[in-house]
Amino acid sequence: MKNNCSSRPRLGISACLLGQRVRYDGGHKQDVFLTRTFAPFVEWVPVCPEIEIGMGVPRESVRLVGSVDDPQMIAERTGKDWTEAMKAFAAKRIQELATLNLSGYVLKKDSPSCGIERVRVYGAANTPTRRGRGLFAAGLMTGLPLLPVEEEGRLNDPVLRENFIERVFAYYRWRTAQRTQSRNGLVAFHTAHKYLLLAHSERHYRQLGRIVGNLKFHSLRAIYQEYGSIFMEGLTVQATVKKHANVLDHMMGYFSAELSAAERRELVEIIRDYRRQLIPLIVPVTLIHHYVKKYRVDYLGSQVYLAPSPKELMLRNHV
Repeated sequence: MKNNCSSRPRLGISACLLGQRVRYDGGHKQDVFLTRTFAPFVEWVPVCPEIEIGMGVPRESVRLVGSVDDPQMIAERTGKDWTEAMKAFAAKRIQELATLNLSGYVLKKDSPSCGIERVRVYGAANTPTRRGRGLFAAGLMTGLPLLPVEEEGRLNDPVLRENFIERVFAYYRWRTAQRTQSRNGLVAFHTAHKYLLLAHSERHYRQLGRIVGNLKFHSLRAIYQEYGSIFMEGLTVQATVKKHANVLDHMMGYFSAELSAAERRELVEIIRDYRRQLIPLIVPVTLIHHYVKKYRVDYLGSQVYLAPSPKELMLRNHV
């Protein structure tokens, strides 16, 4: 068992996505973004549920059969029922994964064990409906409800990719903050994540602010549990161009008086161009970051919003 502390976010992943030849046909589904671009910034914990319950490689393929809400995992040729074996394995393996302080999980799409959504479930007439979820994925998302989870296919969408990776690093910071719980620590965490939260959900930010404001009236442990749940829920709300632009306007207000007339016009125009989706988010953010350092705006300098994930991932470079 690996040590539960890591200097980088630790993520679970379907082993085939790393290039391991664990598929039913002896192949793999290596994902270039995950193995080359993202890999230097995380620590992977590969899992192949079908291998780990003893199916072997190569193996008979399986599919989900029955009801969408509670399907069975059945071997296509022999009809062998793997349902209870997979459910028992999932319960045990998820307990083990919980001790590793995972910050996220990437699963293989369409898989009867690992698919998150739109997995084929075959009904009585042997016709599939794409409304199922893999048995291991279902157990994982139930057992670790705050964990950011995504399929590799959806990560091809730059907006979904940005949201997932942002949540991974946010959850990593949150898990780190939980290790040394203190009232001052929670206030500092909430303050640093103000604009990141506002870019996703002002409602959640206000709700979290009330929790922090009532710190002295509740137990610290209970407050941390409630805060973490609402914090991660808020970040699942999709950030939008409008919300980002509003955040940029608010941040500019902290140093607007320091800018020359030409600098102010330039920044206002750049934010307007971003709002019109003519330029990527990284352009106004970079300029604001420059002025924050130039004018030593310490409050903004501590805002996670300006650097929520490694710049090498270029998540904010899309229009």
